[in-house]
Amino acid sequence: MAKNKRIPGLVRRGQIWHIDKYVRGVGRLCESTGAGTLDEAQKFLVHRLAEARESAIYGRRPRRTWRDAATQFLNTHRHLPSIGDCAGMLKALDPYIGDIPLEELDRLSLNQFVSARLDGGVSARTINMSLQLVSRILRKCALEWRDEHKLTWLKAAPPIQLLYDSPREPYPLTWLEQKYLFAELPAPLRAMAEFACNTGTREQEVCLLRWEYERSVDALDATVFQIPPKFGGRRPGSGVKNKKPRLVILNHEARGIIDAQRGKHREWVFPNPRTGKPFVQMNNSAWQRARESAARKWEEDKKRPPASGFARVRVHDLKHTWGCRLLDRDVPYEARQRLLGHQIDSVTAHYSHVPLKRLLEYANRVRPPEAAPDARDDNAQAGESTAESRKSPASEGNEKGSAHGTL
Repeated sequence: MAKNKRIPGLVRRGQIWHIDKYVRGVGRLCESTGAGTLDEAQKFLVHRLAEARESAIYGRRPRRTWRDAATQFLNTHRHLPSIGDCAGMLKALDPYIGDIPLEELDRLSLNQFVSARLDGGVSARTINMSLQLVSRILRKCALEWRDEHKLTWLKAAPPIQLLYDSPREPYPLTWLEQKYLFAELPAPLRAMAEFACNTGTREQEVCLLRWEYERSVDALDATVFQIPPKFGGRRPGSGVKNKKPRLVILNHEARGIIDAQRGKHREWVFPNPRTGKPFVQMNNSAWQRARESAARKWEEDKKRPPASGFARVRVHDLKHTWGCRLLDRDVPYEARQRLLGHQIDSVTAHYSHVPLKRLLEYANRVRPPEAAPDARDDNAQAGESTAESRKSPASEGNEKGSAHGTL
């Protein structure tokens, strides 16, 4: 093979030669050779052309890389609400496994990616989302996607073991901690956090709350929201968790928040004032800065208790906070389940449906200390019952579970 003659179909990109060639009966080959020299690249191209022709004649699986599978996934699933997140994860994976053939890809191939992400401070849970996406695509290669010879892209999908993700204990806020934290939040995010603390709604239920879900109950002079099972979330897993309509009861505080939001946007209850679109998530940089600032001011105030867990507070802890406050105000177990939006599997609970009027009464039991003269004074110990509930999640004895233990 003459060194000064190049086989058509090779293109140099940076330091690496890539294949970009149409093969009759096969289609276009577009992939990296992984070679830095022309001689090595041409040998690889000859090998790939032979493989492609064998596939066309004898029905053998052609050599496909992870990048091919990732591209196929993005093209065939572009309708998914979460496709943007999937694209971000696939972009992060590409430098580590993009050129690896599908039949050679396994959990060991992902070790470098996992190590780099862990070294960068990424949580095991976030890394597992990427590993689950890899496993999902490999299963499609082995079960769904087929070539023109009716052969699947992959003979069998290898198992992808996930990282151990130690579950974090809930951290319900005391009234005093809430005061410190919410004071540091920007106004739009503070309204969303206060709503979550008074309704037990999940992060995406708050971010994507629409005015069309609102329902007036004239007989009770009340307002509720009925969220459909699928409400167009942007992130993986968006939608009501138990796949059933979610009835959101508004107590006095939640209704005041909703009334303050009226007129800000015709569609979204909590719009982003800069874009006019809904927030993607509440756990953003503003939430994280507020936690740090609240912790710093808590420590600076020498009159306050010295310990606080602001660094641990997640958005989902707002739901735990609502559950613990319902428990503290002696709200019955079944009513708590309904106010928290849980699916109730008990037949007894199903036939003893708590009327809407009772649920509204129970929800209104939870009020800030300054608004409820009979509420406990948190300024002394920052909420005894909430602090105790952190130590013993199953504090109700024979009941099925505590308010925050079953979230």
